[in-house]
Amino acid sequence: MQIQNEKHISVLNVPVEMPIAEFEKQINAQLQGLIYEDNSYEDEGNDNLKAKVWKLNDIRVTAQDSTFFFDVPLRIWVSAGYKVSPLGFTMSGYMDTEFSLRIRFLSKVGVTPDWRVTTHTYVDSYDWISEPSIKVAGLTIPIKAMVSRLLNKNFEKITKAIDEQVSKNIDLKKYVQQAWDLARQPRLMSEEYQTWLVVVPTSVIMTPLAASNGLLKTTIGLKGYTQTVTASTRPETSADSKLPPLQMVDRVPDNFRVGLISRITYRDAARLASQKLVGETFKFSGDSYTVQITSIDMYGQDDKLIIKAGLKGSLNGYIYLRGLPHYDPETQLLSLKDMDYDLDTQNVIFRTASWLLQSTFSRMIQKRMVFPVGVQIAEARNKIQQALTHNLLSKGIDLNGTLNEIIPDRVYLTPGHIYSVVFATGKVNLRIEGLI
Repeated sequence: MQIQNEKHISVLNVPVEMPIAEFEKQINAQLQGLIYEDNSYEDEGNDNLKAKVWKLNDIRVTAQDSTFFFDVPLRIWVSAGYKVSPLGFTMSGYMDTEFSLRIRFLSKVGVTPDWRVTTHTYVDSYDWISEPSIKVAGLTIPIKAMVSRLLNKNFEKITKAIDEQVSKNIDLKKYVQQAWDLARQPRLMSEEYQTWLVVVPTSVIMTPLAASNGLLKTTIGLKGYTQTVTASTRPETSADSKLPPLQMVDRVPDNFRVGLISRITYRDAARLASQKLVGETFKFSGDSYTVQITSIDMYGQDDKLIIKAGLKGSLNGYIYLRGLPHYDPETQLLSLKDMDYDLDTQNVIFRTASWLLQSTFSRMIQKRMVFPVGVQIAEARNKIQQALTHNLLSKGIDLNGTLNEIIPDRVYLTPGHIYSVVFATGKVNLRIEGLI
């Protein structure tokens, strides 16, 4: 049975912190061996060159804010066509050479709405580790200028190959999907009160990736609704299992709201009220009239609590009063506001006991209709706080949070119970091994 009529937005924070050294390690693990290959002499306007590019040594990565710097040592093989005329004789053919250089790439790292990690890379500068040349007829022919032109024309292909490798091999989506699926699982908060916390995630937001102090950081937020549900069996898993498109934001809010419940049966409420009222005698109009309360019963009708009180004395029978249930967070008491006689009761009293209408009888009853429920709410808060304190949901996944402010919601009447609901607000993080 869902007892919230209104849903309240919450954000489950998933912090992401990856050391730049770990990012560097992943880049090196994924970029291995051959990065780029040109197998034709005729392409690029008959450039008369073939080329292959390999990673020579580990790539070094540094970062500042959203800009990443990749220091990439490469080994390059080139097969170049030549034409020379030593001693007046023309000679032509193809000669191979290998050389090495270190390229400095600048890159912007981002995440697309479909959860692909992307890099937009371009060349900042490069330095020769060993220069290219070929030997023909005993002559060393430098081809550095030619190769430089080739590299300048083909750097875009190399950077594109690097970007494709990063996008293909760094998988953020699987971690967020894991968090999404965990958030959708109902959590039993109180076995005694059969209270479940149900989160209905609706969207995912994320701040741009940024680096500082050697860490690559972002925050992912699972936005959704919290519902406090009472049920004897585990509620069904909520929401769609499909991860929605990512929304990029400047900041992920950290507000989390969860309902805290107290409940009391009408029978128990009537018993507590009877202990205060049954047997008590009230006098009116200078002791001209007296009534004694013989019984108290209660039930709900729409949003009003109905009090059925048995009387004997100057008026015999039953009267019905109605009031609006109210929870006071300061006193932690459930009480009634605006108590008055039921309309049918008013008509009867008007005809037979108008002195009762002119008295403060209803207000005196209202003052005694108070029920201490703060202990239940405090217990619910403590149970949820325990569930949010370093709760290892599964291997490598830790739920941790703090509840702070208590905000009253309202009192709900069901066929069998009176529920007082308040909201505890705070901040909740979901830490996933591999993301932090």
